[in-house]
Amino acid sequence: MSPVTEPLVLSARDARGAVTLTLNRPAAFNALSEALLEAFQGELDRIARDDTVRVVVLAAAGKAFCAGHDLKEMRTEPSQAYYQNLFRQCGRMMMAIQKLPVPVIARVHGVAAAAGCQLVAMCDLAVAASTARFAVNGINLGLFCATPSVALARNIGRKAAFEMLVTGEFITAEQALNKGLINRIAEPQALDDEVERLVTSIVAKSRVAVTLGKRLFYRQLENGIEAAYEDAAQTMACNMMDESTLEGVQAFIEKRPVRP
Repeated sequence: MSPVTEPLVLSARDARGAVTLTLNRPAAFNALSEALLEAFQGELDRIARDDTVRVVVLAAAGKAFCAGHDLKEMRTEPSQAYYQNLFRQCGRMMMAIQKLPVPVIARVHGVAAAAGCQLVAMCDLAVAASTARFAVNGINLGLFCATPSVALARNIGRKAAFEMLVTGEFITAEQALNKGLINRIAEPQALDDEVERLVTSIVAKSRVAVTLGKRLFYRQLENGIEAAYEDAAQTMACNMMDESTLEGVQAFIEKRPVRP
């Protein structure tokens, strides 16, 4: 009888529609193997089809948040075609996070390196333990972290991002906060409470407004300012026509509670 293996990604959901996905390769520091990428993609695809989900928390088991790609696995088939397919697979997974209709919060309790740092950068929000550390350190092995650079440069300033990319040096949680890579810091024992504060705030808001807002937020970042304003105007007009929004505005005008 073959041994029972635990899923590579654990999924839990509460009554509010808050889903927690936990990377579950603790012995490998949650390195992004092909199987883990596939399992994570499957979970994201399921969430994308579920309109009752309100927020996603991305956590990890073991000592590290994510050490990046699985280098041992990558060395088993050293061909350009294999590497191109692998990095495309990873890119699809990263983009699936951004394309989800609900916010994704990274819960970073330990080291987030290379593609693990990319994963933090691709999440909409990030809360880190004060002991967490971050790096895009492929350069130390002779490999520029090209795909992580895409996410990193969209989170922090260009010079700060490039310094991380060409030195491979780790930064602290405090430095990551100052650079804009993460939103909040908590002591390790208070990390879950800090994440919960964000979750509680998000699930109290209109899902329609949050979904429209998230999609617009990322679209407009890639557009020129005039096109961004046009897109934003259309988004707000659509948002205003939602029944829950009209009720919320009317309640504000009438100085009364919002009707359920």
